[in-house]
Amino acid sequence: QVQLVEAGGGLVQPGGSLRLSCAASGFIFSSYAMNWYRQAPGKERELVASITSAGGRTNYADSVKGRFTISRDNAKNTVYLQMNSLKPEDTAVYYCNAKGTFYWGQGTQVTVSS
Repeated sequence: QVQLVEAGGGLVQPGGSLRLSCAASGFIFSSYAMNWYRQAPGKERELVASITSAGGRTNYADSVKGRFTISRDNAKNTVYLQMNSLKPEDTAVYYCNAKGTFYWGQGTQVTVSS
């Protein structure tokens, strides 16, 4: 059974940092590029960052470029999203996804507020 389990969300002040993780099981993790998406209330789901299967290439939305870093550890079947210099507009539920599949996690809430 495919599972993607996100963790690491929470409440943080503007300018703070969080590290999200997504633990995968039930499929060959190292064969898939991975994505992080986010969805804020009343808005469409947005692609935030992606990483190739071996981790050699990454891409970021313009809104997070220079602040967020996606990485992966194929030995641990885990993808990460390091988020620095957080802004209130980063508030959303963050989801991981195996690219090209319907494999999604349940999401983790990130709230940036003073």
